Amino acid sequence: MATRNGAAFLDGQLASIAAQTYPDIDLWVSDDGSSDETVAILNDWAGRWPKGRMRIVQQPGEGRAENFSSLIVSAENQADYYAFADQDGLWEAEKIAVSVRWIEQNAFAVPSVFCTSPQCGCEPDFRNALVQNIAAGNTMLYNRMAHDLLAESCRRTGFHSHDWWLYLIVSGAGGVVHCDPRPMQRERQLEPETGWRTWIARALRRRAGRFAEQADVNLQALVRNRDLLSGEARAICDLYWKVRSDNFIKRLYYLRKSGVYRQTVQGQAGLYLAALLRRL
Repeated sequence: MATRNGAAFLDGQLASIAAQTYPDIDLWVSDDGSSDETVAILNDWAGRWPKGRMRIVQQPGEGRAENFSSLIVSAENQADYYAFADQDGLWEAEKIAVSVRWIEQNAFAVPSVFCTSPQCGCEPDFRNALVQNIAAGNTMLYNRMAHDLLAESCRRTGFHSHDWWLYLIVSGAGGVVHCDPRPMQRERQLEPETGWRTWIARALRRRAGRFAEQADVNLQALVRNRDLLSGEARAICDLYWKVRSDNFIKRLYYLRKSGVYRQTVQGQAGLYLAALLRRL
């Protein structure tokens, strides 16, 4: 779990994790320089955590991505399964148990990720991961093989988004990413003075114009981790690089040849429009 000034939400999230039906949950929290009561709340919970161990570490305010990265690469975090947690979510009681069960029954022997999202119309794949992040990190649970792969990649490079990078590196290395449409958590908690319209408007503003920047960070990170990718994924990356050609006909040609795709017809149309406008 990564936290920063989350005192308004933290009790609800921690209570929902403590109420999981899965019996053993060690909770590792990295706080990114909170100035409210976040750390005090965490310390209170650490003294009565009912599921196992709870440890809190301090980060010097380096941002959300670095906060998650520090947790990922920590050699102390040894487990069979790992799950990302935000500070403002509310998990359904079966969330971890359902996620673990799917991996154990379907994909235990390879790097594996279970996540939930309503937008998964097609099975997750590296060709999709290059151009779309399909699930929020707080829906993701992954096995030890996926964690070791993720940690090794994070020692080599930074990332823009921990959840998108997990999708990229696991699918690119030939692992399994399964997306379930059933929600495993309730609606995100909001600040008392913040309504849904305000929250959605802020989210859209954050997203607008940032895809090209995020995609560039991802591609540079994939270059630094090329040896971790499968031969097929490396070939797809090579084709996708050419989508950034100066010639718009070549951009469209290589986009089609690479086979990259988004999950919906509208998203696919937007992808080709972005290629025309040089926004990939």
